[in-house]
Amino acid sequence: MTKPLKFAGIVPARYASTRFPGKPLALIGTKPMIQLVYEQACKALDHVFVATDDKRILEAVVAFGGKAVMTSDSHRSGTDRCAEAARQIRDSGGIAADVIINIQGDEPFIRPEQINTLKECFSDEDVEIATLVRKALPGEDITDINQVKAVIAGNGFALYFSRAAIPYMRNHAVKDWTLHHDYYKHIGLYAYRARILEKITKLPQGKLETAESLEQNRWLENGYRIKTALTKWENLGIDTPEDLEKAQSFSERL
Repeated sequence: MTKPLKFAGIVPARYASTRFPGKPLALIGTKPMIQLVYEQACKALDHVFVATDDKRILEAVVAFGGKAVMTSDSHRSGTDRCAEAARQIRDSGGIAADVIINIQGDEPFIRPEQINTLKECFSDEDVEIATLVRKALPGEDITDINQVKAVIAGNGFALYFSRAAIPYMRNHAVKDWTLHHDYYKHIGLYAYRARILEKITKLPQGKLETAESLEQNRWLENGYRIKTALTKWENLGIDTPEDLEKAQSFSERL
């Protein structure tokens, strides 16, 4: 009988941000954003930890009853921060997780259903890394370079991630591409088997990653496979104070 997998959610959260310093502590309603993320993650996971490089965030998490670990301030990405946090949690006797789920610290309305969808990917023993995508609606804009697109093989594994709208539909106007082909927008929620997480953080930066500024292309370039799973929801990420205003109005409608 196969042993049930142990899942742990890690929420990378750093204080420094060029566009929005201190955003994990920004209030949405009466709660800091990091608390909303944490509480949503706990609806799908028994073990959730915030991984931060700032004592203010650590203290805020502890104050609302959450779990947090201090990590280095030199990490290049949230994936690197997750890897350090996973080691700390394991070595301290907290939990030796089989799968780590990287939950973005600036997406306070992440749905537990999305996390559960990722978890289900690992019922296949061949899955090393998984992420979410959403099918673009007919007529939806797919040209925004800030919205990453995924090209997916018939078996559900990603072929490539790009800021460009690919494939190029040579016989149709760009505005009509979604009427003639299925385009997928990437939702930046990742899950990795713990042993794979350790390996991918040791990889050197690749040319495809550098070109697109997308770390997942480094993994593909080095032969790792990324399983994609469909979600029907677009997450609301908070990158700027203007985004926070949108989040305030969104939370009032919930």
